[in-house]
Amino acid sequence: MKKIFLLVFLLISASVISQDLPNYMTPSEKEIYKTYVPPSGKPDDINPPYSRVRTMAEWEEFQSVMITWTSYTSILAQIVSYVQQECRVIIVCSDSNSVKSSLTSYGVPLVNLNFMHKPYNSIWCRDYGPWCVYTKDIDTLRMVDWIYNRPRPADDTLSAPISRFFNVPLHSMTSSPYNITATGGNFMVDGNGTAFSSKLILNENPGKTETEIDTMMSKYMGIKRYAFMDVLPYDGIHHIDMHMKLLDEETLMVGQYPTGVADGPQIELNLQFILNNYLTCYGKPYKVVRIPMPPSSGGQYPPNSSYFTYTNSLIVNKTVIVPIYGFPQDTTALRIYSDAMPGYRVVGINCTSIIPLSGAVHCITKEIGVYQPLFISHSGLRNTNNTTTPYEVKALMKHKSGIASAKLYWSIDTAAGYNQLTMTQTVDTFKAYIPAQPLNTKVYYYISGTSVSGKTMTKPITAPTGHYKFLVTNATGISGENGTAYDYNLSQNYPNPFNPMTTINFSVGKTGRTTIKVYDILGRQITVLLDEIKEPGNHFVNFDAGSLSGGMYFYTINSGAYTQTRKMILLK
Repeated sequence: MKKIFLLVFLLISASVISQDLPNYMTPSEKEIYKTYVPPSGKPDDINPPYSRVRTMAEWEEFQSVMITWTSYTSILAQIVSYVQQECRVIIVCSDSNSVKSSLTSYGVPLVNLNFMHKPYNSIWCRDYGPWCVYTKDIDTLRMVDWIYNRPRPADDTLSAPISRFFNVPLHSMTSSPYNITATGGNFMVDGNGTAFSSKLILNENPGKTETEIDTMMSKYMGIKRYAFMDVLPYDGIHHIDMHMKLLDEETLMVGQYPTGVADGPQIELNLQFILNNYLTCYGKPYKVVRIPMPPSSGGQYPPNSSYFTYTNSLIVNKTVIVPIYGFPQDTTALRIYSDAMPGYRVVGINCTSIIPLSGAVHCITKEIGVYQPLFISHSGLRNTNNTTTPYEVKALMKHKSGIASAKLYWSIDTAAGYNQLTMTQTVDTFKAYIPAQPLNTKVYYYISGTSVSGKTMTKPITAPTGHYKFLVTNATGISGENGTAYDYNLSQNYPNPFNPMTTINFSVGKTGRTTIKVYDILGRQITVLLDEIKEPGNHFVNFDAGSLSGGMYFYTINSGAYTQTRKMILLK
């Protein structure tokens, strides 16, 4: 067996020379994988952390981002340029002097960088890099390693030197009964114990039940709820970061194809599965942001083209790095990010050269959290019809040294500045109350906490430029045992302008018949998108305008006494 492993190691290590291994397995790798034995004897702990842990989310504070320096140096250099303005960049490479020369040639300063000379097989560190977890939510930074689902032993063993570089414990899920084969691109987490994956993780661990996988993820990563979605027929690697992304604890960004095209039907089924079966960690319906899955420059979609995606982005502190492709849809995608993530710097990197290998920005980066996070967990207030009693703002706030003070800042006119309130503390929960406001008032707010050690963080991290907001409106109903308020609301369609597919998100406040109709510029009814009884909550409907001429159209919702009309533009 040792001879077989050595042979495999040599075969795969040889691929380092080319450094162009795709995110999927090559035909030769598929043959190797049939008898492949993952590396054993890793110098780390195979036991779970000694106490409960919490896996950090991507919008939390980073101290570093890891990349592996291979081919596609132009893309890597741009990532370095943006990331080094937010935190350190850890560059795994074979020759740091060569990397420095390359970065200099691209005009990237040699600052905020660290180099690690370690063996590697490929660029896809998202999939084989370690995961950051914290004992007791915030106490001690630790790392967790899985068995990489590729026969690439150098990649699979990189987590150990990474953990040693940061001087943190590494817990390896590599030995029975806690051995698991998994990949980072197929794991999305909200920082509050909820995780999402495609059923690839079930398929690649046939000897384990779903319950056993849930138990392992709970012990090692603090996952309380694990949602498994059906794999898509055309994406090839079945990693959810190719079509889905959590923007925060309550917002799902989901890729969208024209009706019936490529993976579109299964993506819509998966989205409905999540919305029908899961609430946010705060017990509210998820907000959904749709973003186009663009065709190739020749108008082709998978399986007849590469898997172009905008969701394969990286959130690094106050910057969002989005893959773009030189397509007209790039502008729309960047605008969707900016609208959905106020206060963030949103930048694009052209990933046309690397996307044929089934990956982009997210796939080639891996975040490392700070040693002592100031963790703030908060459910954003949603629209309300309350004009008489103050609005409670509540947040969980923790730091290893304790919390010295917590503030709430609110405004009805951000240009005029924010009002400050001191939040009162009960154990780890902090509260303050925004005064009641009249109807049609938009309220903006953010939260700030300072630790006993002197560290200050805000929620959202981009405050005060970024903020939460809600509207005081009478178009609201009450539903549910907990008195959750749902808005009557008709959102602007995404994308807009569009061609030929767009999504209309809407909310209803009370159970009743809801219709959404489309009209042309002369007021003639074009189609009825929806005519059915809807329960209170957030919903959406797709509109395929493939048979229509370009121009301006209007869509109207009627639900109970609520009616609203918006315009949209079809580009052809």
